[in-house]
Amino acid sequence: MKNKYLYIVAASVLFACSSPDKKAELEKLRSQKATLESQISALEEEVAKSDTTKVKLVDVVAMALKPQLFKTYIDVQGRIDADENVSLSTEMPGTITKINVKVGDEVRKGQVLAETDARALQQQIADIQTSLDLANQVYQKQKNLWDQKIGTEIQFLQSKNTKESLENKIATMQEQVRMSKIVSPINGTVDAVNIKVGQAVAPGMPAINVINFSNLKIKADVSESYASRIKVGNETLVLFPDMKDSIRSKVNYASRAINNLTRTFGVEVLLDNKKEYHPNMVAKLKINDYQSATPKIILPVKYIQKGTNENFVFIAKDGKVVKSNVKISHEYNGQAEVSEGLNEGDLLITEGYDLINEGDSVNVKK
Repeated sequence: MKNKYLYIVAASVLFACSSPDKKAELEKLRSQKATLESQISALEEEVAKSDTTKVKLVDVVAMALKPQLFKTYIDVQGRIDADENVSLSTEMPGTITKINVKVGDEVRKGQVLAETDARALQQQIADIQTSLDLANQVYQKQKNLWDQKIGTEIQFLQSKNTKESLENKIATMQEQVRMSKIVSPINGTVDAVNIKVGQAVAPGMPAINVINFSNLKIKADVSESYASRIKVGNETLVLFPDMKDSIRSKVNYASRAINNLTRTFGVEVLLDNKKEYHPNMVAKLKINDYQSATPKIILPVKYIQKGTNENFVFIAKDGKVVKSNVKISHEYNGQAEVSEGLNEGDLLITEGYDLINEGDSVNVKK
């Protein structure tokens, strides 16, 4: 038992004596490790700088080029106009006695829209008609006598002249009665009624407006510099900013005359009748003035870089940057048509192109 206690005491003394030495050794090794790691890092940097066999890759993004048709447009502003848009007024002074239509009514050609007071004319016509009836009877009797060689020629001619004179008077007064009415010259819709019953009117005073909405078109004035590029039949995209809508149509008319004051020429584009358009509404026209005959390589202008006497882009080929000179034939809306220098399938570098040079090695991402 005594020996057992001696062993325990001896072990405790031995542990107490060895513990500080291990801690010191551990701290020493940690210090050596930090020093070695610092030396290793420095040596790696020196080796990397002196190692010419290791190539640094630059990450870029590229897209494969595909041919497509290229179109350019001429942008102009126009307005909707109606071929048949008439403002009607009475042809004779008078007082409105009857209005037969209201705004929004559909009317037909020849329909009476309003009337002025024509009672005096109608009374005169009735009086003259009585005289004309008598003149017709006298004329018929004189004619019968003259056919039988009875009476004188002068009597026959006088009766004929009286009858024809009265007929002419009635015709004139009937025309005046017609002129006292406001008649629609077209089929259309009543757009405005500017008169009231009992109102005095005169020729030239706007009374009723009628519009045919089935024949609307867009009129625009285009700069003379485009005269050789706009032809009848050109495809046109029509935009309506107020309606937030658009349709496709074609140029129906292109004037060959240049306005001396504005140096513009007129164009017209027909509208369909499928939607509700409003005369004088603003419309924007995008008139197609060029289309490539065959598909071409199209790319954004921002990727084209300019040299002293050249335009070029960077493409990726076999992990390397290749400089390709390009020839631009047309540009529109930030896009360019390339006629020479690029082929279908070429990888155009679109991101990182400003950080590379010809011959650099790249890691291409699509």
